[in-house]
Parts: sequence; structure tokens; C-alpha cells
Amino acid sequence: MNQTLTAEVTIAVKFSEVDSLRIVWHGHYVRYFEDAREAFGLKYGLHYLDVFGAGYVTPIVKVTCDYKKPLKYGEHALIRATYVDTEAAKLIFKYEIYRAEDMALVAVGETIQVFLEAENQQLYITVPDFFEQWKIKHGLK
Repeated sequence: MNQTLTAEVTIAVKFSEVDSLRIVWHGHYVRYFEDAREAFGLKYGLHYLDVFGAGYVTPIVKVTCDYKKPLKYGEHALIRATYVDTEAAKLIFKYEIYRAEDMALVAVGETIQVFLEAENQQLYITVPDFFEQWKIKHGLK
């Protein structure tokens, strides 16, 4: 039943995001990943507040980003987040960032998040019930 779940968001590159080389500073790409992850959560009912409401938080424990081409002030970026299903109690997303004007691939990356109980910050090593139900609802089980 493996279904691919993706979400996209398009953003305008802001003046405050470029460095002295007139390109987007590398650290902002992680924020772009977050923008796409938030769009994903809103689209599929896995928003940060949904997770928190179920009694969990999902801190990022790993980020990777491979830069392919620069983005510049005045351009637009299309950021795509794709959920990677796993049996582990974690969230894995892969990202693609494109320059929207010509759809040139700008960067690819991945994040890994783990489930912690919100109240005591204890690591949750089995898939939480609410997340298991989310997977069933979206055809992943």
C-alpha cells in the first residue's frame, strides 16, 4: 500500500536571506525545509500542534543538505517535502528545492525527527498510537 505523501510551498527569496555574495545564505535552506514540512503537516493533519495535542514533540535529530545551485534575491523557491515511511518511531522527510522560475534543482536534503513525550521529554521507542492511526488513514498501512 505504499503511498507517496508530498507537499509543496513556494516562497519568495527575501533580501534578509542573502549574504555578501548575493546568494541565499546556506543556513536558510534548513528553514525552507521547515516551511515545506509545515505545509505537509497542514495538508495531512500532522501539524506541530496536532502532534503536541497528542502528547508528543518531534525534535529534529539529523539534517542533511546537498547544495546544487544558488538562489538569489528576487527569485522564488519551490520546496517539496516527501514523507518517507518507516517502521521506527520517527519522522523522515526528504526535500527538493527548485528555483521556481526555471525549475532548476537548487538543493536536496533530509531530516529525521524522533518522538518524545511532551510532558517529560522521554524518548518514545514505539510508534505512538495516534501516529499509527495517521498512517492507516493515509494508506501507509
